[in-house]
Amino acid sequence: MPGYSADKEALVNRLKRVEGQVRGLQRMVEEDTYCIDVLTQVSATTKALQSVALLLLEDHLGHCVADALLEGGEVADVKVKEASDAVARLVKS
Repeated sequence: MPGYSADKEALVNRLKRVEGQVRGLQRMVEEDTYCIDVLTQVSATTKALQSVALLLLEDHLGHCVADALLEGGEVADVKVKEASDAVARLVKS
């Protein structure tokens, strides 16, 4: 079971809001909205997605990685590396 199971409803709700924001961005471009206004909304949408990513990461560390650390060995090493790689991707984005 995924680590985010307990937060699934909150994640789905956040993603639905992001979906609405993206549709709003599309509408803004279709309506030739001023560039800076569109960029402001892009920034807000990006922040909303980052908040989803952080919640997923927190759940992954607290559940998947923590369980793997209790198991130890190669499983733990793989999960820690996986989490580290995910953080690196988030930092680069």
